[in-house]
Amino acid sequence: MKITVLGATGGVGGEVVKQALERGWEVTAVVRDPARLKLPAQVVVAGLHEHDKLTAAIEGRDAVISALGSRDRGPTTVCADGARAALEAGAKRLLVVSASGLDADGDGVFTRTLVKPLLNAVLKHGYADMRAMEALVTAADLDWTVVRPPMLLNGARTGVVASRLDGNVRGSFTIRRADVAGFLLDAVAEPTLIRAKVSIAHG
Repeated sequence: MKITVLGATGGVGGEVVKQALERGWEVTAVVRDPARLKLPAQVVVAGLHEHDKLTAAIEGRDAVISALGSRDRGPTTVCADGARAALEAGAKRLLVVSASGLDADGDGVFTRTLVKPLLNAVLKHGYADMRAMEALVTAADLDWTVVRPPMLLNGARTGVVASRLDGNVRGSFTIRRADVAGFLLDAVAEPTLIRAKVSIAHG
């Protein structure tokens, strides 16, 4: 399998690169600072607006995984910019990391009426960016998957992930970044997740 990873030096993106290499996949990591990537992937140094470089990094790949995200709570367009860049560069299979906080379907009363409104207030800029990203991706004519995890934690992969297509996973509010990465890689070739929004959490 050949994949290109956007956000390859982030918490989830780094795990995607690591685990994909462990599977024997061919990985192209798009980064701005190659010194931050300590893994033996093929590296393309490019910004999200460098169309020619991104096209070269994406052409001929089986999938593009975007694990981009903002590092602070200020206004941002990084997720939407990454999705737009991947689409304009000709991605045929695109998987993006969003957040379960965007959706209250399936949540219990406490989460829906108290937790989610608080999260949307505190993380309003990041969530606005993710909503814009999802709108771009879901309107595109390609095989897309939107993966929505809850609060991200560090730690080794457990391999225990619950998922749901019609709403958020109930009773579980965290997941390890390594498990998100493993789910993304498994989802690349999973036909039931094509053109689907899937919420995940620790099972």
